[in-house]
Amino acid sequence: MNWVLSMTYLWLKAGHIIFVIFWMAGLFMLPRFFVYHQEAELGSEESTRWLEREARLLRIILWPSLIVAWVLGLILAYATGAFPQGWFLVKLAAVLALTAYHVWLAGYHAALMQGERKLSGKRLRLLNEVPGIAAALIVIMVVLKPF
Repeated sequence: MNWVLSMTYLWLKAGHIIFVIFWMAGLFMLPRFFVYHQEAELGSEESTRWLEREARLLRIILWPSLIVAWVLGLILAYATGAFPQGWFLVKLAAVLALTAYHVWLAGYHAALMQGERKLSGKRLRLLNEVPGIAAALIVIMVVLKPF
């Protein structure tokens, strides 16, 4: 099994990076969609269009990218023996936090579908910084492996 993983390691790594990029792009886009959605009048045609865009982003980009990034990441972690290393555990915690953020965004979309607008545009703009901060931490852990 390890021989197969070693032969495909670079392909797995490339796939993981590609799907992480797709996932991160979606995580940056969805809160911005929410801002524009909330600026539209409740129940308007524009509001309905934003609901459709949000749903497509979740269904076509975010959920599949999350799943593939996780699967490939876990395979890579197993193949490289990363699990007991401190840098990997910090990275894993940040990815778990991003996953929770993703699930929360999906929940916020569900609330918007019900006509609930719980957060201000300003708060949503601030939340849009979460993926960038997590990405910076993850890249530092993976590249520098400080512990």
